[in-house]
Amino acid sequence: MMATNNTLNSRTIKIPGNNETQKLKLVSYNMHGFYQGFSVVDELIKTRSPDVLLLQEHWLTPANLYVFDKYFANFLSFGCSAMSKRIESGMLIGRPFGGVVTLINNRLRNITQTVHCDERFCIVKIGDNRDIVIVNVYLPCQGTQDRSILCDDLLAQILSWCDRYSGCDLIIAGDFNCCLDSISDPVSHQLNNLVSHYMLQCCDILFPGPSSATYINEALNQHSYIDYILTTCQNV
Repeated sequence: MMATNNTLNSRTIKIPGNNETQKLKLVSYNMHGFYQGFSVVDELIKTRSPDVLLLQEHWLTPANLYVFDKYFANFLSFGCSAMSKRIESGMLIGRPFGGVVTLINNRLRNITQTVHCDERFCIVKIGDNRDIVIVNVYLPCQGTQDRSILCDDLLAQILSWCDRYSGCDLIIAGDFNCCLDSISDPVSHQLNNLVSHYMLQCCDILFPGPSSATYINEALNQHSYIDYILTTCQNV
C-alpha cells in the first residue's frame, strides 16, 4: 500500500462550492480480492480520509462491480473487470483475477472526468484549472507469459493517453510488479524509460520516511518493493 499527500501549490485542488483549496490525498492499494481487501479500504477511508483511492486486483466480474458503489457510497467508482473475456468465452473456471478501480471522493465529482478504462489501467482527470491526470495501473507479475511484450504494449497505451493531456500534471501509481531499481528485469528498464520521458519523481523520495516493503508474504518469507506513486508535480 502506498499513500501520499500532494501539496500542489498553484495546482492544489479547489473544491466546488468552496473558495478554499486543499491538498490531494491519494492512496494506492492492491486488494487481492474485493472481499479480502474491503476492510482495509474501509479503514483507510475512516482513518486517512483520502480524496482518491487507486485499487488493484479486486477480482470482480463485470456484473459485480456495483459493490464499489454499494459499499463506498461517498465515492465515484471508475474501473473495469479483468474477467470480461473469460466470462464471454463460457463458464468461469479457476480463481478470479485482476481488475482495477479508482475511487474519487464525491466532493471532487464535479471536477472529475473519466478518461479511459482498460482491464490493467484506468485514467481520470481531476481539476478545474491546472488539471491532474491520474493513472491507476496493475502490471503483469513475473512468470506471466510474454510479460515483457504485454508491459511494452500497456506502457505504450498509457504513454499515448498521457500525451493527449500534456498540459496537465501527471500521477502514475499502482502495483507495478517490478522494482524500479532492478537491473535484471526488462520491465524495470521499460518503466524507467517512461519515468525519464515524463520526468516523473517517486513520492517515497519526495516524502522520505521509513523504508518498508510494499509486498509481504510472511508464509513464504518474501518481501519486495513493487508499488509506486510517481508524479510530475515539482512543488510538493
